[in-house]
Amino acid sequence: MTDEEAQQLEERHREKMARRKEVQDAEVASKTVAEKGLLMVHTGKGKGKSTAAFGLALRMIGRGRRVGVGPFTPAPWAPGARPALARFGGALVEWHTMGEGFTWETQDRARDVAACRRAWEQAAALMADEELGLLVLDELNIALRYEYLSLQEVLGGLGARPPALHVVVTGRNAPPGLVEAADLVTEMTLVKHHFAAGVRAQEGIEF
Repeated sequence: MTDEEAQQLEERHREKMARRKEVQDAEVASKTVAEKGLLMVHTGKGKGKSTAAFGLALRMIGRGRRVGVGPFTPAPWAPGARPALARFGGALVEWHTMGEGFTWETQDRARDVAACRRAWEQAAALMADEELGLLVLDELNIALRYEYLSLQEVLGGLGARPPALHVVVTGRNAPPGLVEAADLVTEMTLVKHHFAAGVRAQEGIEF
């Protein structure tokens, strides 16, 4: 490439980026809502739903805001995120493990329903905390899928939360009603998973 060709390439790039910036600036300027507590849903068959939620928790903590976590399943699997977040202390992180395990492990619907009921009551208490910046309801979608909790009750509670509180709900098979109510829905798509090749769940990766 000659010097002249390189200069022309640079000029074309500069012009392209200037147009792109103009479009982007106009798009940003069109947004008039400065702050709003978001209802976010991470669903789908792919890996990373809870991981992304805990990433949001770290971001919120990094801004000095309090985070609450209410896992609905499974207590026997202690996620590595818990001791990591605990290092920030109770002033910034409030973690409640209410689930008793995967539903196929307990094999007791009444027990699962009772555990999810306790978890939801705790979640409601956390949502009433005006100082909380983010609430992670990990695997709540599982409780809704098996109808351990009423979708209408959950939507009512989420809708009555403080206006500035962000909530992220994780788990496969998010019900259509929750998807419709959410501000942000991300579906994790499974392309390839090491589990199919016989690799077990590993500390630091799956939990």
